[in-house]
Amino acid sequence: MDSTQQTTQQSRPQHALLALAALGVVYGDIGTSPLYTIKAIFDPSFGIPFSTANIYGGLSALFWSLMIVVSFKYVVLIMRADNEREGGIMALLALASASVKRNPQWRTPLMLLGAFGAALFYGDSVITPAVTVLGAMEGLEIATPLLKPYVVPLSVGVIVALFVIQQKGTAAVGAMFGPIMLLWFATLGVSGVLNIVANPEVMQALNPLHALRFITQHGFGSFIVLGAVFLAVTGAEALYADMGHFGKRPIRLAWFLCAFPALVLNYFGQGALLIANPQALVNPFFLMFPNWALYPIVVLSTVAAAIASQAVISGTFSMTRQAIQLGFLPRSRVVQTSEKEIGQIYMPAVNWILLLGVLAAAIGFGSSTTLTFAYGLAVSGTMLITTVLTFFVVRYGWQYNLFLCLLSTGFFLVIDAAFFSASSVKLFEGGWFPLALGTAIFAIMTTWKRGREQVAQRTREGSMPMEDFVENIAASKSTRVPNTAVFMTVNPGVVPNALLHNIKHNGVLHERVIILTILIEDIPRVPKEDYIWIDELGHGFWRIKAHYGFKETPDVPKLLEDCRLQNLHFDLMQTSFFLNRETIVLAPGGGLAKWRGHLFIWMSHLATKASDYYRIPSNRVIELGTQVQI
Repeated sequence: MDSTQQTTQQSRPQHALLALAALGVVYGDIGTSPLYTIKAIFDPSFGIPFSTANIYGGLSALFWSLMIVVSFKYVVLIMRADNEREGGIMALLALASASVKRNPQWRTPLMLLGAFGAALFYGDSVITPAVTVLGAMEGLEIATPLLKPYVVPLSVGVIVALFVIQQKGTAAVGAMFGPIMLLWFATLGVSGVLNIVANPEVMQALNPLHALRFITQHGFGSFIVLGAVFLAVTGAEALYADMGHFGKRPIRLAWFLCAFPALVLNYFGQGALLIANPQALVNPFFLMFPNWALYPIVVLSTVAAAIASQAVISGTFSMTRQAIQLGFLPRSRVVQTSEKEIGQIYMPAVNWILLLGVLAAAIGFGSSTTLTFAYGLAVSGTMLITTVLTFFVVRYGWQYNLFLCLLSTGFFLVIDAAFFSASSVKLFEGGWFPLALGTAIFAIMTTWKRGREQVAQRTREGSMPMEDFVENIAASKSTRVPNTAVFMTVNPGVVPNALLHNIKHNGVLHERVIILTILIEDIPRVPKEDYIWIDELGHGFWRIKAHYGFKETPDVPKLLEDCRLQNLHFDLMQTSFFLNRETIVLAPGGGLAKWRGHLFIWMSHLATKASDYYRIPSNRVIELGTQVQI
């Protein structure tokens, strides 16, 4: 047997298992869209007559949106833009930024655009758990109107429980997600088929002419209904964001063989139900099922909603760590919840802040219908920015012809812009919520980025080059004491302030002095054999540059242990770490607006201590304070 054929045959079972796992993590969000999408599309407030022709039109618009946005844009195009097999808007931002190194004029605009896209993703992370859990719990109203007052309280209970268990990690329950979501998609498909069989004429909606008429023949109503149609593709960004966990092929297999057919069948089944029974518009999803099945379906949909929320929450943890590494957010505690899967992390501060936002959305809006207005704006904004960033990757990274780049990304840009514009019509009916949230987070991210640049600039001013300092120390014959001192600095070319303060106040130097710099690269992970660079400066001074990817969390003790591979050995119990504690002071006429300066100082106080973030034993740390004016 040919070795290539053997490898392919061996990989098929693995691909199948990964595709099953992808169903549980990647497709939870888009898989729960049938709970509320059809009801939103035929909302009477749009002013579109509720007729069989318009049901065909709505279903057709929905089908071709799934085909164009998910299948063509994400599965075919965007998933090709992988950053060392990793995806997501921060990974795409790093890739786009690296692609325009020869065109530096684009770097700052792209960084700002990517930061705003990430900020909108946080808005999506707040709304997704609220809208999916509420949408699932609203099935209780169909079972009996007596339970309607309990929908929001029960939803709050599910949401709180979901966030409380985050600290346990997803490793224990992750294996259950795939089979549960497979059951969910099977339920979607079977229920859809049963209703389609009763009214098979609904399959006429596959004709794109119905979609064209639906979005052009109803005036302003045709425009604003696009915002509701867009709800069917929310969650598509997860295909790209979770690419690093499962790979392209399993995600594509799960989409084309399971998720896509099940979603289409269910949407068309709901349409068939509405043709037969227009009164079912009150909640077409749950009314597809017989009365005896309502409670089991409510339970299953609630579990599916929790899984959809879990995927978004985990994605928020991952993106926050990436944002920290890329310099957009202050350090925050990261807990590794799995010994095998590096991507499974828990961030306590992010978890509880996110919970407060989700509860505010669930209680404040009170129903999935009102929340859908907010939902579309957040996701469509993120998708629009993703398309823009992809253009720069295709044009400058892949060196494709300009006309081809404009044609491919421009087609999707027009569609994304139409969806975003339609969603923004509902700005005052809920769309303001993710936009306000995203704007606030964007202000936080850009303030931190700019503030750290200001601090680095002030620190460099008047600093002595490291090589000159070493020569002066050798000539001065300073007193040396036993053991090793490690000084951490962001600029390896100049003398760290902590080192200068140590000499000034203590008047001594250790026998061996290490200047350690942590550098974050524009790739997810740096190969182990390349991540440590060591230079001997002479006279007992060494410079270590440790390179990490934006998906990695630096571990200084592990780093020093790995230095033995280059014949530099450390005894942690004979090593002291000197860290600089900066006190930020606003200077008149500084580089930051006054409100941003105060915000930066406040965030500096909240940042996790460098010793904790870099996992340095606290009993080996000495902090030396310095004042920095910005």
